[in-house]
Amino acid sequence: MDHRVSAAQLSIPEAVLLGHAMVQRVADGLGIRAFFIKGPASVIQGLRLPRTSGDVDVFVHPGELEAMLESLRERGWRERPVDPDSRTFPKHSVTVDHPEWPCCIDVHFRFPGMENDPGDCFDVMWANTEDLELAGQEVRVPSKALGILILALHALRSPHLSACRQELEFLADLTKQRSHATALLELAAATGSLAAMRPFLEDRLPLEMAVEWPDASTEWRNRLLAKEPGSARLIAIAQAPLHEKPWMLFRAVFPAPEVHLSRDIYADITLQGRLRQHRARWVRFLRAAPRLVRDLIERRQGG
Repeated sequence: MDHRVSAAQLSIPEAVLLGHAMVQRVADGLGIRAFFIKGPASVIQGLRLPRTSGDVDVFVHPGELEAMLESLRERGWRERPVDPDSRTFPKHSVTVDHPEWPCCIDVHFRFPGMENDPGDCFDVMWANTEDLELAGQEVRVPSKALGILILALHALRSPHLSACRQELEFLADLTKQRSHATALLELAAATGSLAAMRPFLEDRLPLEMAVEWPDASTEWRNRLLAKEPGSARLIAIAQAPLHEKPWMLFRAVFPAPEVHLSRDIYADITLQGRLRQHRARWVRFLRAAPRLVRDLIERRQGG
């Protein structure tokens, strides 16, 4: 092994920090409005407990998504395979990786839970960003109130997970200590995320503040219900028009190669390899089946 080459390789924390600086320079060079969410910036801002981030999360206007991706492609970054079933898994970001970087870049163009037009949501968010120095580079990050909104929405997708519950508790304490509730309410209303944020905000607003809470969208309700392997597909099949159900069922049983590669970019997609992964999918599904049935029954009873 060439130890000089090994020593020159970036660690994941180093790559994430340098990745922020690199993406900011790309955005600045193109005149693209871009800001970074989650990750090390949130830790520096005191919005998250210390943790190691494994990728770079950047948010751009949906109209500037392709320009950002094309510039990253020119620098050797390539889009990772994704599940082609956008009905079951509505897309909100594009993930790219590079053979010489140990981290990925997630380029977000909308955020689950924000139901207003993605372009309008971006404009609201961009007006609530600020500068932060990271890896020797001034980068754009959310204000503290917007950062809490984004992190809370991210955790609210999976409140049944202990890590998400812990994050929501931390954010709740922070919101109370810093009196961010009113600013959060305004941002939630402006981005159409009141329904998704209701479980977090409702008990933290001043008593005199009356709010008309809208109903959550089907996409958001489906995200909350899809707790187990296979549940998202079953929900999507149940909701799909009759003429689409046969093909969706076929693809659920015989997934496209991109489905395996979306889980593991190095997955073996030879016939033998796909058979092994197909078997593993069924094992995961059958293990989760009792909980999945329970969740679907609860959904049916809840209308």
